[in-house]
Amino acid sequence: MPAAKPRVTIEYCTQCRWLPRAVWLAQELLTTFEGDLGEVALLPGSGGVFVVRVDGAMVWDRKEQGFPEPSSVKRIVRDHVAPGRDLGHVER
Repeated sequence: MPAAKPRVTIEYCTQCRWLPRAVWLAQELLTTFEGDLGEVALLPGSGGVFVVRVDGAMVWDRKEQGFPEPSSVKRIVRDHVAPGRDLGHVER
């Protein structure tokens, strides 16, 4: 039985209306890692939260690192799900 593919979660603040930002990031990840991810889930939250996790491990927290650029999150996710993979122009 093949190993389960990684799960990415993006928890976003509904009070802050950050759903469009979360959707955009999810789309970027799904487009880049379409064969490498099992799912990308959007989790409604509150209190200014915008956190990205890979298999439960926090890889980005807006409160500590600010809002992520998709290229930054792509590099981090790549390091977890497809180490060594070239991300093309994102790497330059």
